[in-house]
Amino acid sequence: MKKKYAGALRAAFPYTVPIFASFWFLGLTYGIYMNVSGFSFWYPCLMSLTIFAGSVEFVAVSFLLGAFNPFQALAMTLMINARHLFYGISMLEKYRGTGLKKLYLIFGMCDESFSINYTAKIPPGVDKGWFMFFVTLLNHFYWFFGATLGGLFGSLVRFNTEGLEFVMTAMFVVIFMEQWFKDRQHTGAVGGLLLSAVCLWIFGPERFIIPSMAAILLALTFARGRLEKGGATEE
Repeated sequence: MKKKYAGALRAAFPYTVPIFASFWFLGLTYGIYMNVSGFSFWYPCLMSLTIFAGSVEFVAVSFLLGAFNPFQALAMTLMINARHLFYGISMLEKYRGTGLKKLYLIFGMCDESFSINYTAKIPPGVDKGWFMFFVTLLNHFYWFFGATLGGLFGSLVRFNTEGLEFVMTAMFVVIFMEQWFKDRQHTGAVGGLLLSAVCLWIFGPERFIIPSMAAILLALTFARGRLEKGGATEE
């Protein structure tokens, strides 16, 4: 039995090594950001362990600092992680027969774990369920380790952190630029920018995020067929 676990862990680990560098750095930044915002290291430690959604954890800082608004927190979380609905549908067949491990696989699914578990060629003799479990567990640990270390580092070391709160904005800009250069056609990205600008003008800077994300989601849903056809034509 131990050989089965060890074999799955050895097979999964190399796939997650590239994730370690990015998760560790982003988690470290998140932990420091939480500390700069006035939170003890226990906050990033527990939040990274129980939430495990990097973008949402960054956004949660403003929720914790602002007025109590559970509807806004719920709506924002659903909008940011709406893509996981499609991830889950894609993984229904792969998660079949994994037993109780399926509960953790669902909880721990992130972009990176989904990508590895969906595309990886599992070596013969390695249990599929345990392979996916260890991929998810290792990625989860990388994020938790980085966030906890960042929280501890931020509380023990004193340095000028002015402007560090911009890290969340920078992160989303980098994600946007990466997606921009990856795609051949930019209709969705340009449409998202225009809809966000319109919502900013209508609702103001304090309330435009949720309406703009809802508008983008609806627009992309209705235009999905046309966008996919356009992408296929260009290829």
